[in-house]
Amino acid sequence: MMRKSFVWLISFALMVGMVSAFAQKQTQKKRPARKAQKEDTRVYLVHADVLHFDQLINPDATILNGKVQFTHQGARLYCDSAYFYEGSNSFEAFGHVKMVQGDTLSLVSDYAYYDGNEQMARARYNVVLKHKKTTLYTDSLDFDRLYDNAYFFEGGKMIDGNTTLTSDWGEYNTKSKMSVFNYDVKMRSPKFYLTTDTLYYDTRFSMAHIVGPSDIYSGESHIYSEQGYYDTKKEQARLMNRSVLSNQGRTMIGDSVWYDSQAGISKAFRNVVYVDSVNKNKLTGNYGEYLENTGYAMCTDSAVAIDFSQGDSLFMHADTFKVITFNIETDSVYRKIHAYRHVRAYRTDVQAICDSLVYNSQDSCMTMYYDPIVWNVNQQLVGDRIEVFLKDSLINRAHVIDNCFSIQQLRSDTACYNQVKSKEMFAFFVDGKIHETRAVGNVLIGYYFEEGDSIPIIYNYQETSELRMFLKDRKLQHVWTPKTSGTMYPLNQIPADRKRLTGFVWYDAIRPQNRDDIFNWKPKP
Repeated sequence: MMRKSFVWLISFALMVGMVSAFAQKQTQKKRPARKAQKEDTRVYLVHADVLHFDQLINPDATILNGKVQFTHQGARLYCDSAYFYEGSNSFEAFGHVKMVQGDTLSLVSDYAYYDGNEQMARARYNVVLKHKKTTLYTDSLDFDRLYDNAYFFEGGKMIDGNTTLTSDWGEYNTKSKMSVFNYDVKMRSPKFYLTTDTLYYDTRFSMAHIVGPSDIYSGESHIYSEQGYYDTKKEQARLMNRSVLSNQGRTMIGDSVWYDSQAGISKAFRNVVYVDSVNKNKLTGNYGEYLENTGYAMCTDSAVAIDFSQGDSLFMHADTFKVITFNIETDSVYRKIHAYRHVRAYRTDVQAICDSLVYNSQDSCMTMYYDPIVWNVNQQLVGDRIEVFLKDSLINRAHVIDNCFSIQQLRSDTACYNQVKSKEMFAFFVDGKIHETRAVGNVLIGYYFEEGDSIPIIYNYQETSELRMFLKDRKLQHVWTPKTSGTMYPLNQIPADRKRLTGFVWYDAIRPQNRDDIFNWKPKP
C-alpha cells in the first residue's frame, strides 16, 4: 500500500513538473519585450564642499558652497555656490559659473539659472560663450541646449577669426553655426567695415547675408546694398536690388553687383549705370565691369556713353565700350576710351556715326575709324578717318584724313549744296565755335553765291591745291586760295558732273534724329 502510494506520488510530481514547465514556457512566449530604459533627465549634484538647508534664506533649495559641480545630459556645470531646487530639477549658480559641453563649447558668467526640464541656461553678467573658433561676449544670454540656440538681447559682440560683429540683439546656433544680428549691427575686419540693422552670418564659411539697408566700406570703396552676401574671408560681395558701388568719385549701380575687394574687381548686371563724376561722363548698359588696380572699365549690351561735361549732353551708343588706364599710379596717368562697333552719337548740335572710335585723354583726341560721318546743323563731313581734339571739354580743332568730303545744304526745301572735296581737311574753333576751315590737296569746290534771304543766284566750280575759309558766328567772312581754275554757272546751266562732285552722297537718312535713335544702326547705302 505504501509502495503504491509512493509510485503515485512520484508520477504526480512528474506530471506537475511537466505541466509547470509547459506553463512557464508559454508564459515566456506571451511576455512582451522589455521597453528601453527612459532617458534620465535629472540634474545631478556631483560635488560641493558644504551642503546645508536654511529655511530663512531659501526654504525650497539645498544651499551648496565650495567647488560646486553638476552634471546633466552630457554637460558639466561648475560654480562657487548654488541653490539646488531638486523638486523642479533646476539650480541657480553664483560666482565663476562655467558650463562645458563636449570639448567644443563652454559658457562662463557671473550668474546663471539652469532649468533641467527645459534644458535652458540663463547666463548673466560678463557672459562668454566659446564654440570652436567663435567667441560671443554679452551680459545677458539664454542658451537653449534642446535646440542649440544662444540668444543675447542687451548688446553682444561676436569674434570669428579676424571678423568682429556687434549688435543690440542676436542669436547663434551652435549646431548649424548660423547667427542672426539685429539693431545697430556693426561688422569689422582689418580690411572692411559693415553697418546694417539686420545681418545673417554663417561662421562655417564666414559668409554674411545682408537683408536690409547696409553700408560696406573697404579702403576707398563704399557699397550700399539692401540684399546680398559678403564673404569676409575672400572679401567678395554678391549684391542685389540695385546695389551701389562707389570709389573715388566713380559709382556703379546694377540690378546685381559682384565685387572682389582683394582683386579690386567689380561687375554689374542688368540696367547698369557707371558714373564718373570727376570727368563728368557715365556709361549705361546691361553688363559692366571695373578693375580698380588697373583703371580698366567695360560696358556692353545696349551700352551708352553719356558726356555731360558741357551744357548739352552727348549720347553715344556702341556694341561695347572699354576704358583703359595707363600709368595709373603716376602723375602722368591718362586713359583711352574705345567704342566699337556700330557707333552712333547724338547731341542737339552735332551727330555722328562710325564703326569704331578711340578717345585718348593724353592729347584729348577722339579718332573715328571706318566710314565716319559727322553732321552739324546743315553740314555733313565724311572721310576715311576723322580726328577731333578737345580743350577744356570743348572742341578745339578737327582733322579729316583721306577722301574728305564736306557738304552744306543751303535750305531743306532746296537741292542746292555747297561742297568741298580734298585729300585733307582741318577745322579750327574758338570757345567751341568754328572760325576757320582748310582743305588741302586736290581741292574741288562747288559753291553757291547767294543774295537776300539766302537765295542762290550763281554756282561757282573751282579746282585748287588749298582752300581757307574764315567764319564768324557761322557766317563766311573771307575765302583764300592760291591759283585756281574753274567756271561760274547760272543756276539753269550747271553741268550734272559739276553740280554734284564725284562721290557726293547726302546721308541724312541714316543721321541720328534723337537720343533714342542711337540704338538703330543704319549702314551707309
